[in-house]
Amino acid sequence: MSGSQAFFILAILFFFIFIPLWKIYEKADQAGWALLVPLYNEIVILRIVGKPDWFVLLFFIPFLNILLEMWMFVLIAQSFGKSVWFGLGMCFLPFIFLPILAFGNDEYLGPVDDGIFCF
Repeated sequence: MSGSQAFFILAILFFFIFIPLWKIYEKADQAGWALLVPLYNEIVILRIVGKPDWFVLLFFIPFLNILLEMWMFVLIAQSFGKSVWFGLGMCFLPFIFLPILAFGNDEYLGPVDDGIFCF
């Protein structure tokens, strides 16, 4: 892969994933720059969805971290009044669903009580 191809891929990621996530963080009254800090960005997501900070330790468990990340997307979607299906869309087609949530009229409603690990 040449340098220009790598730059093009990073530019696409920046415009379709990073910028929408930054906007979603800000809509949830969190600092957008937190997205750029490894590990801290997961703590901020946990705060957005109303889970305790220690859950970040679960991201270090192989395979569980993938399921946890999917669950976080579903909880983020529900925190903005969207469905579980929209959350799964955010997991599998983030370049479509993240901009819809970020730049749409949806407002952050707060964490939802999913009945799982409610501390």
